[in-house]
Amino acid sequence: MITIPKYLVQGDTVGIVATARKISREELEPAVKLLTNAGFRVKLADNLFAENNQFAGTDQQRAADVMQMVLDGEVKAILCARGGYGSARIIDYLDYEAISRNPKWFCGYSDVTVMHALYNKLGIASLHSTMPINFPKDGSPSPSTQSLVDSLKGGHTTLTAKANPLNVFGKAEGVLVGGNLSLIYSLMATGLQLDTDKKILFIEDLDEYLYHMDRTMLSLKQSGVLGQLAGIAVGYMNDMNDNTIPFGKTADEIVHEHTRHLGIPVAFGIPAGHLEPNYAMVFGEKYTLSVTESESLLKIQ
Repeated sequence: MITIPKYLVQGDTVGIVATARKISREELEPAVKLLTNAGFRVKLADNLFAENNQFAGTDQQRAADVMQMVLDGEVKAILCARGGYGSARIIDYLDYEAISRNPKWFCGYSDVTVMHALYNKLGIASLHSTMPINFPKDGSPSPSTQSLVDSLKGGHTTLTAKANPLNVFGKAEGVLVGGNLSLIYSLMATGLQLDTDKKILFIEDLDEYLYHMDRTMLSLKQSGVLGQLAGIAVGYMNDMNDNTIPFGKTADEIVHEHTRHLGIPVAFGIPAGHLEPNYAMVFGEKYTLSVTESESLLKIQ
């Protein structure tokens, strides 16, 4: 059974942490302005602007910031400032029992996939969404930030994608899980490997070599992860890399090759990931994925 955290109302507090790469106060100012204008109070974690090489402080400092916000009774949602790399390094320093006792919306994408996997393991819904590093620099709203704010208040976005020649038609219902494909792959055979049984899997990725994409999809297929799914929603696969001798397929074509024979709907072009708009989705909630000749819809039930 999945616990759905309480939705936020006017005046509630959003806490901001950095589980991975460092961020500056200047980079964060537009997000504080936007969230305040949206009717929220904003609380910054104690070590938010700490620096340890590329990280936002030591592993222990970043974990302490997460637990600070988990245990703070005023904070109703926790928003990651940015991704990068490093969320997996703090997992061993988190208090799982305390997180379970204090279910709150945990928000972000990319490297934050690790935290989504943890919340999924603990049976708490989380929000795959844009992050402060991506907020408009002038503090004005965008479709992505509006989707985040709406979702925190319980108004969820229906994600619509145009017809795509790689789509596999059909309709599926199931709990939505997933995130960044490379992170999902890295968590296999760990305690945070995703349970994909009868689930709808969302995947997106950025800046990967195409041969590595193929290796990742092969591993998911050969391990049985893909064979358990009810449906697949594919987000942005952008800025991919290739070798001097081309791999011969795009990222979407690689995903299509390894999923087209599963007998489940597969939708490409879902507007979420490392491009705009990056609409919010609730991992842990039940969704319907509908893929037809005209469009694809990913909608919360």
